[in-house]
Parts: sequence; structure tokens; C-alpha cells
Amino acid sequence: MIGGADRPVAIMAGTGPGAKFRRSGWIAMLCALALLWPWGAVLAGADAAINRAIAAGVEGETQELQAFYAARGYRPAWRRAATLDALVEAISRLAGDGLIPEHYRAAELAQRRRYLDRGAVEPEAEAAFDLRASRAWLTALRDLHSGRRPPPDWQTAAEPFAAQEVSRELDAGHLAQTLARLRPSDAEYRALRAGLARYREYLHRGGWAPLAEGPSLRPGTVDPRVAQLRDRLAAEGIGAAPVAAPQYFDAGLATAVRDFQRRHLLEADGVVGVRTRTALNIPAAARVAQLRVALERSRWLAAVLPETHVLVDIAGYALSLVRDGQILWRTRVVVGRPSRPTPILRSEIAHLTFNPPWTVPPTILARDLLPKVRRDPGYLAREGIEVLDPAGVALDPYALDWSRPGGWRLRQRPGGSNPLGRVVFRFPNRHLVYLHDTPARELFELESRAISSGCVRVEHALELVRLLLDDQRHWSRTEIRAAVASGNTRSVALTRSMPLLLWYRTLGVGTGGEMLFQPDIYGRDPEVLAALDRAPDW
Repeated sequence: MIGGADRPVAIMAGTGPGAKFRRSGWIAMLCALALLWPWGAVLAGADAAINRAIAAGVEGETQELQAFYAARGYRPAWRRAATLDALVEAISRLAGDGLIPEHYRAAELAQRRRYLDRGAVEPEAEAAFDLRASRAWLTALRDLHSGRRPPPDWQTAAEPFAAQEVSRELDAGHLAQTLARLRPSDAEYRALRAGLARYREYLHRGGWAPLAEGPSLRPGTVDPRVAQLRDRLAAEGIGAAPVAAPQYFDAGLATAVRDFQRRHLLEADGVVGVRTRTALNIPAAARVAQLRVALERSRWLAAVLPETHVLVDIAGYALSLVRDGQILWRTRVVVGRPSRPTPILRSEIAHLTFNPPWTVPPTILARDLLPKVRRDPGYLAREGIEVLDPAGVALDPYALDWSRPGGWRLRQRPGGSNPLGRVVFRFPNRHLVYLHDTPARELFELESRAISSGCVRVEHALELVRLLLDDQRHWSRTEIRAAVASGNTRSVALTRSMPLLLWYRTLGVGTGGEMLFQPDIYGRDPEVLAALDRAPDW
């Protein structure tokens, strides 16, 4: 012991010679003790508390969010500000897909992360923030992958994306890579994105002035509006060669007008009449909105469409047979009128019938045939239509009370007046619609062909038969014509059913990547645009 019994130990008092060195020794010893203290266990306990809070908070959330956190053992995903900065950058790229980046609040989340980093945060608050950020990210991915909202009348849902892969890419900071992987990769979607960028540039430059009303403009016309027409076409990238007299409608301008008309599903006659002028005067902002809607619909399509299929473009009045992702064949169609629209649906063509009888659908019976039969029951015999009871027994139409029809079926025999024509393609669907031939060949020459009762009339139906049966023996063009000429009703099953999509869109892509604008015959674009503009509820 140093000193007397009544004096404290100098090392404890910190006085006397060598006290500085003794204090240093104590500090070193305290540091060593600190290293032995279980700070790691404390930190691990804090992390475990956050994990538990996340596991509790994710209950009742979407399956995507639950799968995401289950894949990472309920570890938080957004502890680092750099990850939030990557989120801001990735989300900003969604503008190129027609989505609104501000809907996902990435910048707000990044700011909140920096605020939380200033002090201690309770596990529940950290978990709540993490869930909110993950909800925003997964919502953005789902919107990009399969659309903001499911299409009306849709019958199948898109496949969910892999939660484990999304989690791994996030931990690696590869958020932009996740977007690129989940973005539709087909050529049409890429062309639509390029089109959106191009039309936004047109809008940024001021768009285009409307073409003034007046008489139709045609080759040979001299009119001040011809110069306006040249400027209008050039503003959309459809330029005619410069001329000394811009007010003169020359052959080069006529070619440019026909190009514009083809891009807008108009008769390509080179004459600027009312319909062409109306299309010319649709502002650039409206075209940008139409492109955003087209991208949304393309996301619906990409999520469910196989590489080989038949696609009916309802508003484009066209049917395409696509094989291995490439359009193999295309033909014109007639589709449902606005009051009886052709439905959007996905199904499979399993069989076709040559020389089919036609059982009159209930809607057509009530709206179209009954008024005619009530006036003249002889109409049925002239059209080759028989009335059958539930057992299939033919009834005398003159002996029936047509003011109260019930339990009868009207069936038209095969023949020249049968609206199904020479062949019908059947597929399961709750709308009772099908693809078929038609004796009314003149309808395919119409510019607007939304005039049927909901079914799809195919211009070259027998060629579609050949293409669908090309993997089966004995179905050359000659055999097909012979089957039709026999007049006998005959059903043929496809060796492999063909996926079919009846699809509605108002914008397509040409072979050169040009935008092909189509009429919104059923008035559905505003609903889709409103859904895109509405912030998601998350």
C-alpha cells in the first residue's frame, strides 16, 4: 500500500508523480473491457427487433410484399440512403413507359431515410419505413410488368415476378437492372416507347397548328392551306420534298398525305377531306396520351401472350396469325358495333366446322329477328331458318305465338344466306362469340367495319383454315375447297389448339416502326388514361 492508512491511493486519486501514465493505463483497460462488452449482441438484438416488426407489419399485405420479405428472412431492405438514391433514379425512368414517377414517392422516401438517419429509430418506425419503401418499389415493378390495372373482361392474371431475384438485385443495388428485366421486351413495346419519346419531343417543340376548315385539298389545288398542310405533316415527321410554290398541292405532297392516311386507318386517296383534316387536327398532347394508353395495354398483352397465337385487333379491323413472335399472315375482319361490342378475351381455337348451321343467339333473336317474324312468319322459310323445340323437333312457325316466344331455338341451315358462311372457328367463351366466314363480302371494303353483333367475320376464312390445319394431312387448299363444295356439315379438331386473343387497342406499330393510330370505336381510352393518371393507393 502506498502512503499511510489515512491517505487514499494515488492512482485512484489521480494525483502525484506518474498520474498521467496511470490514467492512460486505466483508459486502455476500460477500452479493453469495452471490447469484451457484448455490443454485437445489442446490435443483433436491435436488428432482430426490426425483423420481428417487419414480419408483424407484412401480415395482411399483398402476396408480392409478403413473398419479398419472406425471401429475405424479413430483413430490412432500405437501411442505406444510397439504396434510396438508386430507387429515385430507377423510378424516374418509368416516365419513358408512360407511367408517372411521382406516384411512387421515391424522392419523398429518400428524404425520409436521411431524416431517420439523424438519430435513434425505434424498430417499429424503421419497419414501417421499410414496408412503405418496399410497397412503392413492388407497386412500380408490378405496374411496369403487367399494367396499372387489369383490362376489362380479362380472364387470366399475369404471372407474379420472382421475389428472390428482386430481393437479390436490390441488395446489390441493381434496381435499374430489375426494371429492365421486368419491362416488356417485345419489339412492339420497344417501338411504342420510342414513339412516346418522339411525340413528347413534338409536343415540346410546340406541337402543330390546326388546319383551317375549307374545301377538300387534293392534287393540283392552289390554296394557302396547302402550305399549312406541309408544315403540319412535317411537324409529325411526314415531310414532302421542298417546292418553290408551297401553296401548290403537288404529287410529292399527295404521297405524304397518303402516308399519313395509312398511319391513321383512313382511305389512302391523297385527298384531305373532313376525316383526314379531323385526324390532322388532333393535338400532339392527345397523341402523347394515346401512346401512354397503348403502352399500358401492351403491358397487359406482354404478360400473358404466347409466342404463337391468333390475335384479333378489334379497333384495327384486322386478324393476325403470329408464329414464334413473328406475324405470319394478316387479313381484314368485321367486328361488333359499339352497341354490341366484340369482347376482349383469351381462349383457344380447338376445332372448326365446315358448312355450319347457325343457331340464332338470344340477343340477335330478340333484337333483330323477332320483329321481322312477327310481321311475317314466312321470313323464316325464305331464309332457311327452322324453329326447334327443346327436344330438337321442328315446329310450324305459323302455329306459334311470337308475342311470347319461349323455349324455342331458331337454326339456319347451311347455305348461301347463312351468316356464318362456309366455316366457323369455335373456342370456349362465356360471350358466345366466334370467328366465322361471311357471304357479305362487300363489308370488308368499308373503312369502318364495326358493324357486326359481336362475332368476328374473317375476310379470308378458308386461308385461315389452311394455316390452322397445316400440320395435318389431307388438308391442302384442294381438300378444303372440296369439303366446302360438298355442302355437308363437318367438324375438324385441331391437332394442337391455337391460342386466341380478341384484343382492343387504339394504336399499333407499322413494319417501319411508325405509329398506326386507330379510332377508339368503343370509347375506352379515357378510362385507361384516368387509371394511369390516378395515384396508386398504397
